[in-house]
Amino acid sequence: MSAGLPRIGVAGIHGHGANHVRAARSLESAGRARLAAVADPLAGATPVPGAARFADAAEMIERAELDIVVLSTPIHTHLPLALTALARGRHVLLEKPPTATLADFERLTAAAEAAGRSVQTGFQSLGSQAIGAVRELIAGGAIGTVTRYGALGTWLRTEAYWARSAWAGRRSLGGVPVVDGAVTNPLAHAIATAFAIAGARTVDDVSGVRLDLYRANAIEADDTSSLVVGLAGRAPLTAALSLTAPRRSEPYIVVHGEAGRIVLWYTLDTVQFDGPGTAPVTSVHPRTGLLDNLVDHVSNGAALVAPLEDAGAFMRVLEAVRTGTDPRPIAAPYARRIDSPDGPHLVVDGIEHWSRRAVAEGRTFAELGAPWAVAEPR
Repeated sequence: MSAGLPRIGVAGIHGHGANHVRAARSLESAGRARLAAVADPLAGATPVPGAARFADAAEMIERAELDIVVLSTPIHTHLPLALTALARGRHVLLEKPPTATLADFERLTAAAEAAGRSVQTGFQSLGSQAIGAVRELIAGGAIGTVTRYGALGTWLRTEAYWARSAWAGRRSLGGVPVVDGAVTNPLAHAIATAFAIAGARTVDDVSGVRLDLYRANAIEADDTSSLVVGLAGRAPLTAALSLTAPRRSEPYIVVHGEAGRIVLWYTLDTVQFDGPGTAPVTSVHPRTGLLDNLVDHVSNGAALVAPLEDAGAFMRVLEAVRTGTDPRPIAAPYARRIDSPDGPHLVVDGIEHWSRRAVAEGRTFAELGAPWAVAEPR
């Protein structure tokens, strides 16, 4: 790293990338870093005073003097851009999913180690101290032996969301894996957060993945999903993750134990412990931002909250989705098109009910007998 403040470059400054620009500006205001450059095909239309502007992310990485590169770019560009950044001696904040294949993940991990540079993955929920609080409750025996982990997310995405770019909702694009979809992108935090609580970090921590994936929208990827993940030496994880709900509900992780349960609403950093014979106890916890943490890591050697190497278990799930059977379509009358202030979107009949049951009972939609999930021979 150069002498002085770490210099940050942000590739992709619209959508979620705008949050990274704001985080960099906040660090700049605190005198801890400098936003030196931004890259976006539309960067010229968005004023970013004091930062060099590039239309191309690779050009920014090659030409700008940077210490940290933030990549908020399409999934299938993550690997080549991150490899370029590492080769130029940059540390990287890489949006989730880190890569589109497990082989690419392993290649990137090896490249980061060889370059002596760090890669932070974009699972912002992992910066929450609520995860440590849940782990402490479990370790202290608050709910007895853990019997099952659950992850539930029922969101909606409008038709415009799926039409916003050529790669949205695609499993591949021009023969290149993309692996967009509910499990691997918008609600990927649910899987990653559950794994962090369970202490599942590596590929070998996942013993098997039972998928039950569907699509109501005219896309390739899944938008209505359930899965059961076997975890080596740990209780299993059941997830129900959909983008076809009538409303956006707060997603959560639930840890079922023999003597109670713990719920973490991971977007709110809120934990509720429900033990035997006592009223539920709720606590709210602080969160460290991913870029804030990466700057501390580069400047002072602070431990990363979401290091790339800890994403192996998540990547094992992504690989199962990538190589598994294509999501099966959900047609009318089970998928209804409704209007909302944000635009029209599809709602799958009873998705909130079936999702709650899946997580509570540890079974997939098909195993529960959801009417739109009648399993075809596989």
